[in-house]
Amino acid sequence: MDLTAETATVPAHRGSPLEVLRIFLKLGLTCFGGPIAHIGYFRDEFVVRRKWIDEHAYADLVGLCQFLPGPASSQVGFSIGLMRAGYLGALAAWTGFTLPSAAALVLFAYGAGALTGPVGAGLLHGLKLTAVAIVAQAVWGMARNLCPDRERASIAVVAALIILFSTASIAQIGAIVLGGLAGLWLCRSEAAAPSGHVEIPVSRTVGLITLGMFFILLVGLPALRGLTGSSGVALFDAFYRSGALVFGGGHVVLPLLREAFVAPGWLSDDAFLAGYGAAQAVPGPLFTFAAYLGTVVTPDPHGLAGAVLGLAGIFLPGILILLGALPFWDSFRKRAGAQAMMRGVNAAVVGVLGAALYDPVWTTTVHAPRDFGIALAGFVLLVAWRAPPLLVVAFSAVAGVATTLI
Repeated sequence: MDLTAETATVPAHRGSPLEVLRIFLKLGLTCFGGPIAHIGYFRDEFVVRRKWIDEHAYADLVGLCQFLPGPASSQVGFSIGLMRAGYLGALAAWTGFTLPSAAALVLFAYGAGALTGPVGAGLLHGLKLTAVAIVAQAVWGMARNLCPDRERASIAVVAALIILFSTASIAQIGAIVLGGLAGLWLCRSEAAAPSGHVEIPVSRTVGLITLGMFFILLVGLPALRGLTGSSGVALFDAFYRSGALVFGGGHVVLPLLREAFVAPGWLSDDAFLAGYGAAQAVPGPLFTFAAYLGTVVTPDPHGLAGAVLGLAGIFLPGILILLGALPFWDSFRKRAGAQAMMRGVNAAVVGVLGAALYDPVWTTTVHAPRDFGIALAGFVLLVAWRAPPLLVVAFSAVAGVATTLI
């Protein structure tokens, strides 16, 4: 498929939207641990097991989504669904990955009790330990493939140090940008890697239209909010603006949401923090926290309609800007200079993942030798025994409960 054409015909896809929905629904039910862990789950599912996309293309895609505002793991999943089964496949991927956690948080908002007691605490802790194993596997596998020489290993280490020593939310973007610049300087001598053709059924015309929509909504929603005084427009604007301005992962959106919803008195700080705690305990993207907020806010619409409004508002900007960038991605990544830059970007992504493996994944989860033992066992199951992630989730959950009760 020629991505430079002004129009594009959708190619004959190798999969169906139903297939994509089934696989992403499974991931939506089992992907604990936040966006970094999700990237590890996706790599295992689509690069290693199903081979829907090769390692280099996947790393390039992760690098692209890390550059863009919005939920990076959801954008990666949306892109994989798009490549596999077109626009319906993209919608199926987003729906399957988002629906389980959104439904769980809506139920929590309506009063469904969270897991309590030692069994519940052990179960949740075991699920968090799953994330340690998944992220460690992702760092291990990607480092072996994407940092095979001292230049790229050094880029990865520098990127990790930038993340670890900086508290700024833009540190991740800065590390990736510096990685790309370093790649232009250090990685040009390597022959171009045959990273394969990636079919993306989005024309440049569609890309430019979606980019225009992104900026029109970003500027127009506040104006419409002021003109109409509608609480529905105000809520959608708050969600959209939070999703459009967040860089650096799902957790960065929380201060934006708190300012947008607690400051005007739409819900209490206690209710906000309770929902945030529940969002940590469910699989899937952290952006589904918007479903909880939309359910409990005081202005209309709230309840189920508010949850739908929140999900649409917070995910829409990331999807629009992704569709705007994707038509230019495949042709860009095949240029010699772009390949050198992307080799540096890919190495930096490994460093970013490595830093995230330590903080927050390791520092917030591994508190005792038995925690390390469970995480290590999960890592060995994934890497040495090539066990499916669902089995590792089950093992870690049971082990977490057992260590709590013993």
